[in-house]
Amino acid sequence: MNLNLRELQVFRAVMDQGGVTAAAATLGMSQPSASKMLQQAEERLGFALFVRQRKRLVPTAEAHALLPELVGAFTALEDLGRLAEDLRGGRSGLLTLVAVPALTTTLLPRAIARFRGTRPEVFLALRAVTAIEAVNLVADHRADLALILGTTPDARTEARSLFTSEIGCALPAGHALAAKRALHLADLLDLPLISLGPQQPVGAVLHRALAEAGRSGRIAMEVSQSAIACALVREGAGIAVLDGVGLQEARSQGLVVRRLLPRTRLAVSLLRPRHRAPSRLEQDFVAVLDQLVAEEGRAP
Repeated sequence: MNLNLRELQVFRAVMDQGGVTAAAATLGMSQPSASKMLQQAEERLGFALFVRQRKRLVPTAEAHALLPELVGAFTALEDLGRLAEDLRGGRSGLLTLVAVPALTTTLLPRAIARFRGTRPEVFLALRAVTAIEAVNLVADHRADLALILGTTPDARTEARSLFTSEIGCALPAGHALAAKRALHLADLLDLPLISLGPQQPVGAVLHRALAEAGRSGRIAMEVSQSAIACALVREGAGIAVLDGVGLQEARSQGLVVRRLLPRTRLAVSLLRPRHRAPSRLEQDFVAVLDQLVAEEGRAP
């Protein structure tokens, strides 16, 4: 026994309206067609749904027993339809984001706030991870999008440069070098340097520059996050060499920021799984990111 959707609609309409004619009008069909549908439903079921008493249809006990399940089924279908419409319009669903720590406290909060402003039903999950973890999470389909500094050769992901940021220095207020508009590596060689680890792009750049200058080992402190470097600078522990995103955090904490010469730019890359079509939510969120980047005048 398999009742089709139209037969179920006729049955429910007759139960609601108390007659075939009114039910047919509600469904926008002719009375003979509705009667035929109802008869077919009864034949498939093997029992009567209605009996005629004094020119009106009266539901049988079996019809009353079926009605709650039928209402539940239609409610589920309506909920499914609304969910499909919300998904189609990008108003509902789950979006999982991962990023290196510096980006989870600068660009991404602004992007998320703007994105959810028009999509309050969307649930977002955001995690701060290392660049290697971000690549693996996206490649394994455990994250929808990732933002990292630098790029990745991992063929399991698609990467594009969202913008580039320039490497510079964060100094405590009142530091003697703050009088300069830009700093050279030579200005820093005899000072306690704070650096991100060599596995991170900006750390790798600083380690390479020091090696080329014959001054390897001049780094006094190595940290895992820009926020830690900024805290150390604020306490006067040294000068930090950071990417543009980390320098933005340094400015927000009242530190002095200066360009480091020769100028070096690092890409901020957006990653997504290579072998999966992007969802509407992913496309909309990326559009918000691109819009923010354009508004802030960041270099591509």
